[in-house]
Amino acid sequence: MEYELNTPLNDDDINKLTAGDTVYITGKIYTARDSAHKRILEEGAPIDLEGVALFHAGPIIKKDADDDYEIVAIGPTTSMRMNPYEPEVLSMGVKAIIGKGGMDSDTQKALVDNNCVFLTAVGGCAALYVNNIKEVSNVKWLDLGMPEAIWELDVERFGPLIVTMDSNDNNLYKR
Repeated sequence: MEYELNTPLNDDDINKLTAGDTVYITGKIYTARDSAHKRILEEGAPIDLEGVALFHAGPIIKKDADDDYEIVAIGPTTSMRMNPYEPEVLSMGVKAIIGKGGMDSDTQKALVDNNCVFLTAVGGCAALYVNNIKEVSNVKWLDLGMPEAIWELDVERFGPLIVTMDSNDNNLYKR
């Protein structure tokens, strides 16, 4: 099946998704990699994580002539690097992780326990995903560096994303 979802995501959105489905997201997504995940656990999240889609990505961003941020490229990073942090981050209200390469059994259990999904973004499409980003709304923790900061992105029909780990313990990586 193919679904178009709007953020913030809720349980009804997640309940209808099954491993193998295709998803497009409209609304806000947030980037977060290793350092951001670690700081979330140490200091608390700088954003409300309820219903959020977190994108494991390190975007390339520049400032334009008006001093606004402009995305040059954004692609998924290897999600397994977030395994030490992800179960606890998922318990804070996150509903979807976007990344590549899958995650471990502890994160799979957390997806089930917290009614969340793992969505695979296609690696190598960093320049194409930019077309679905309408605006960089905000940035948190820029002191971590551009790729590690939390970037708030307004997106329209961001995808395609494949449900590879669903909330019913299905995992395409294990098939």
